[in-house]
Amino acid sequence: MRPFTWDDATVLVTGGTGSFGRRFVDMVLRDHRPRKVIVFSRDELKQHEMRQRHPDGPGSPMRYFIGDVRDAERLRRAFAGVDLVVHAAALKQVPACEYNPFEAVLTNIQGAKHIVDAAIDAGVPRVLALSTDKAVSPVNLYGATKLVAEKIFVQGNTYSAGAETRFACVRYGNVIGSRGSVIPLFEEQKKTGTITITDDRMTRFWITLDQGVRFVMSAIDRMHGGEVFVPKLPSMRMSDLAAAIAPGCAIRTVGIRPGEKLHETLVSEDESRQTLDVSDMYVIQPMFPWWNAERWSSGHSLPEGFRYASDSNEKWLTSSELLEMIGTSESAHASH
Repeated sequence: MRPFTWDDATVLVTGGTGSFGRRFVDMVLRDHRPRKVIVFSRDELKQHEMRQRHPDGPGSPMRYFIGDVRDAERLRRAFAGVDLVVHAAALKQVPACEYNPFEAVLTNIQGAKHIVDAAIDAGVPRVLALSTDKAVSPVNLYGATKLVAEKIFVQGNTYSAGAETRFACVRYGNVIGSRGSVIPLFEEQKKTGTITITDDRMTRFWITLDQGVRFVMSAIDRMHGGEVFVPKLPSMRMSDLAAAIAPGCAIRTVGIRPGEKLHETLVSEDESRQTLDVSDMYVIQPMFPWWNAERWSSGHSLPEGFRYASDSNEKWLTSSELLEMIGTSESAHASH
C-alpha cells in the first residue's frame, strides 16, 4: 500500500472527545500539518469544550461531527474524502458493559462492522482500531466485544480485497491518565489513609497516554493491513502500585471483582505462532492464507510456547519509574 503522509491528510478519529482522542488530536496538530482533523463523537458538550482548545473557525483544520458509530449512514457521510480513520470509540467500563450487554454489543461490535463497511464504501485507505489486553482470552463482556471487534477489523481486509482500504489494530494495557484508571481512585483514597486493592498478587501492563498515541501513530505509518500491533510494556503489581502512590497508607484487600483477571495477556500462546518480534513491539499476523507474511520479513519468530503476560513479563516498573510516568501524564493533562 502507498506510504502514509500526515501532512495534508484528512484524519478522522471516532471517540475523538475521549482521553485518547483528545491527546491524539493534540499531537497530530502539534507535529504535523493535516488538511483536516475530524472529531466524530456523540457528546455535544465535550465537543464544545474541545472546541475551546481547538477552534474550528476559518483557517482551522478542525471539524466536529456529532454522530454515533451505531449509525452506519452517518459514518458513510463522515468518511467522505478521509485518508485515515482512527477508531477509538467504545463502551469500555467493565461493570457498565456487564449490566448493559446489548448496548456494549451495539457499540463495540456493530459499530466495528459499520466502520469497516463505511471505510470500504468511501475508499478510506487506512483504518486503525484501538483494542485492549482484555480482548485476549476474555472473561468479561467488554473483553469479548473487543475480541470480536479485532476479528472484524483483521478480517475486514478480505472485504476490501482489490480496493485500497486496509485495516489493522493496536492492542495495549492499562493507560495511566485515562478516565476510569485506578490511579485517580488511589489518589482519592490516599486522603482516607486506606487504599483498597482486589488481590495483592494482581499484575497489569502500564502505558501513558502519550506513549499510546505515539505507538498508534507508528502503527499507522508501518501497517500493511491485517496486523495486531502490541507494544512492549512494563508490568507492575497492584500492591506495589498502591504503595508507590500512597506510601504509608494501609492497604486493604477486598477480593477480586466479577469479570476481573489476576493477570492480563497481550499475546497468547496460540497467537505467538503467528507473531513476530519487531524490536519495540510484537506484530500478530493473521493466520489465514490471504495474508502475505513476506511483508514483515524484518522481525523474527517467537519461541515455542511463548506468552506475553503481565505476570511473566521480563520488564517491571519500579516505584520511581511509575511516579515519573504519572508526573509526565499529569503535566501533559495540565497543559491540555
